[in-house]
Amino acid sequence: MKFIHTADWHLGKLVHGVYMTEHQREVLNQFIEVVAEEKPDAVIIAGDLYDRSVPPIDAVNLLDEILFKINVELETPIVAIAGNHDSAERLSFGSSWYRHSQFYLTGKLEQIPTPVQLNGVNFYLIPYAEPGIVRDILNDDSIHTHQDAMKAIIGKIEQNLNPHEPNVLVGHAFVLGGSTSDSERTLAVGGSGCVSADLFSPFSYTALGHLHSPDAIRHETVKYSGSLLKYSFSEAKQKKSISIIEMNENGSFQHRCRSLKPTHDMREIEGYLEELLDPSFYEKQQTHDFLKINLLDEGALLDPINKLRQVYPNVLHLERKIETIDLKKKQSVSSGRSEKKSELELFEQFYTEMTTATFTEEKKAVMVEVIEKALKEGEVK
Repeated sequence: MKFIHTADWHLGKLVHGVYMTEHQREVLNQFIEVVAEEKPDAVIIAGDLYDRSVPPIDAVNLLDEILFKINVELETPIVAIAGNHDSAERLSFGSSWYRHSQFYLTGKLEQIPTPVQLNGVNFYLIPYAEPGIVRDILNDDSIHTHQDAMKAIIGKIEQNLNPHEPNVLVGHAFVLGGSTSDSERTLAVGGSGCVSADLFSPFSYTALGHLHSPDAIRHETVKYSGSLLKYSFSEAKQKKSISIIEMNENGSFQHRCRSLKPTHDMREIEGYLEELLDPSFYEKQQTHDFLKINLLDEGALLDPINKLRQVYPNVLHLERKIETIDLKKKQSVSSGRSEKKSELELFEQFYTEMTTATFTEEKKAVMVEVIEKALKEGEVK
């Protein structure tokens, strides 16, 4: 059997004030082309179809359009669950009749999950649920963490699981040791939101959503597909992809990835303002990418963001690198001034505490002139 594993579409995502819906449509149309070419026996969507529980109407329409093309036009079964960004109630609507077209969408956790059987493979759909909800559903007061909840759910599944058949768990969780990015919502404080990979040992393959990198963990059978697009600059160096799984009758499988390439990448560049605005530099750049620009200039700059947007129209974030370094390293200026110091000494102390730059002899000479002029003007008054 062949299936495609994807997750974390986050339709309706807002990134630095820009709605990503049309960019999501672009890569989803590429995804449909992959489905048409690969002709899988199923498409798995492991949660976070939307970015929030009440998504904008454009996002709802886009999801409806894409799922119709996959499930109806391409006649491909879909296996999907709700993630922590989704509304379980909204996604559960219509699920009872969706199954007639082999669209298996689980928004709410069932007391005893029963598998979806496709081409000899058992798919167990475990949507995201808070530990308290799992505790109530399973009537188990010992459940307090996500680890407790997942262990209890899998324990229920194991009661009827046939280990001699291929079994796939579809879930939305933070596996212990996984690498995170800024666009992922924390599941819980401390380590209570994590689950250990060894919980999934009964399954031939575990298709997960939540972490946005396909390389978030390194495990033989527990895999993240990663998100469709880069949704924060902490993901700028990630390579986004979808997973193609070809599973054998004994549960072994071959795994490969296929990339989706948006027109506008998300990345960081740095340099001096004059350098970044030089045609010899920007003519070699994809100037319409979504950019975070780190400026290396010291001192005041006049309206740098608008100057940069004349060349790079999709600058989403601008940082002064020297200010970032200063913010990390500077200490509060001491309030104790019992030691008698000259105006120049006081300024030099202030300068070294507030910046990481060197107070050179040239800067000192300028300040001596400024201080002397100020003192003379004070005497005249």
